[in-house]
Amino acid sequence: MPDNKSRPSQEQPWENGWAPDTSRAPGTRRLWLAGGLAVATIVACVTAIALNDKPVDDKSEARQGQTLSDEETGGGLISFATPSTSGSPTPTGKKSTAASASPKTSSSPEAQGSSTPHASAAPSASSTTKPPAPKPTATQRSVRSVNYPDRYWHVSGGLVKLDQVGGSESRADSTFTVVKGLADSSCSTFVTADGTYLRHRDFVLRAERNDGSALFKQDATFCAVPSSYSSGAVMLESVNYPGRFLRHKNFALRLDTYGYGSNHREDFSFNLVDGLA
Repeated sequence: MPDNKSRPSQEQPWENGWAPDTSRAPGTRRLWLAGGLAVATIVACVTAIALNDKPVDDKSEARQGQTLSDEETGGGLISFATPSTSGSPTPTGKKSTAASASPKTSSSPEAQGSSTPHASAAPSASSTTKPPAPKPTATQRSVRSVNYPDRYWHVSGGLVKLDQVGGSESRADSTFTVVKGLADSSCSTFVTADGTYLRHRDFVLRAERNDGSALFKQDATFCAVPSSYSSGAVMLESVNYPGRFLRHKNFALRLDTYGYGSNHREDFSFNLVDGLA
């Protein structure tokens, strides 16, 4: 056949002068065609994505915070929609927790400025119903003897005596401010017009300055108990010497033991009356 005549036998290539072409591997042309087709496909895809992404970016910049529909994106291969800041639509019959929580978690200066005054100005229920704390009572009183109704406690020379009322100076010295006890708030302490306190020392009632000591506070505190001798009268018992009461003896005030065997029990009873000054 003509093909056989023009092509020498390949069994003895070196003898008949024919040699195979070793410069190109078999199938190289097909590989080049496949590679070119792959490159063309990639370039087409990249071009299509770039063209489809451009209108999406333009529209997202012009309409921030809105989700783009399929028609707006141009039907590209991949749709990159801008997230919506207002949240997805809430289905009918359900509440959106994000929308309901947004007013409470607002961090804007206007919201913080408006919420702070309301929180501070709103009074609590306890503050509106709680009564004010009572102030210590301070009452002007004079102390009158039961068995000597014309005689009153009177400060003279630093000592307390039972004297008759004289001039204005004597009235001022016979008027005391009765306050809560220094050692016991349920009892009483007597303060003179010049700021001294009545306290017992060596069982004698005196007017002295408060030195701030615990002993002074106890010596200046007396508890009133009803008198067993006269209705409406009181007896003044010492805080640090229970069983000892103030009494007048020889018209001087002192601290003495009271009992059923005591003589002149009426000397322990006094009436607290309005101040004479």
